[in-house]
Amino acid sequence: MPPTRILAGAPLALLLLALSGCSSWGCTDTTAKRGKAGVRVQVEDATGRPLDVTAEVVDWRLEPHPQVPDRGDEVHFHYRFDGADEYSGPAVDACAVDKQRVAMLCQTVYSSEAFGPNGDHTGDAWLEVEHPEQVAAVLLIPNDRSQDRRTCEQDVKDGGGPHPPKPAFKGDQL
Repeated sequence: MPPTRILAGAPLALLLLALSGCSSWGCTDTTAKRGKAGVRVQVEDATGRPLDVTAEVVDWRLEPHPQVPDRGDEVHFHYRFDGADEYSGPAVDACAVDKQRVAMLCQTVYSSEAFGPNGDHTGDAWLEVEHPEQVAAVLLIPNDRSQDRRTCEQDVKDGGGPHPPKPAFKGDQL
C-alpha cells in the first residue's frame, strides 16, 4: 500500500480509537479546592458550586463511648443536614481540631445517616482522638464527598471529571 494511502487513513483510525473509548485523550480529571471548614457550612459539589444543603455541628462534648468506656473520653458530636433528603444526599468530613484549627482526627458523615427519630435530619458520631483534652472544636469541611467519580487512571472510558479534594488528615490546617 502506498504511503500516501496509509497517511490518508490515519486520521480516520485515530477518530475511531477515540470514539471507541480506547484513547485517554478526551479524559481529564479536576480536583476541587478544599472549602473553608466551619461549624456551619453550605455544602459544595465537586465543581465548587453550592448545593441547597447546609451541614452543622449542633453540639459536641468529651465523654466515654458507652460501648467501650475503658478507652476514656472521646469526642461525641451531633450534626444536622438541612435541605437533604432521606435517601440520597451529600456527605462531608467532620474534624476534631485544636485551638490552631489543626485536624486531630476526621471522618466522613453522611446526610443519609442523619435522620433522627422525629425526622429532624440529625445524626451523631464519635471521634477517638489521641489527646481529647486538646480538642477546641468540631468543624465540617463543605466539600461533598458522597459521589467521587473514578479517575481517568482508574477508568479511561467512563472516568474523569470533577472530584472532591483529598480527605483531611491528622495535622492538616483547617
